Amino acid sequence: MSELNKHNVVYFESSTMRGLYAALDEWQNVNHHRFLSLSIQPDGGLFCCIALTNPAEVVITSADGHNHAAVNRFGLLAVTSG
Repeated sequence: MSELNKHNVVYFESSTMRGLYAALDEWQNVNHHRFLSLSIQPDGGLFCCIALTNPAEVVITSADGHNHAAVNRFGLLAVTSG
């Protein structure tokens, strides 16, 4: 596993919820990862957040990378052409 893919816990804090939101939004824009879950609690006059991230985005494709997997109308995962 690469070093970039080992850590999925991130900590944020701000004196306001608006500031906390801005920090979370900026982190996502810079790092291009989604959050799996957030826990936000007040602590000592601050809003603190422990976030779990999705460290690896996975796209299922055919061996040549041209065809992508999708859920078909029956709810099954299938590789589609084109």
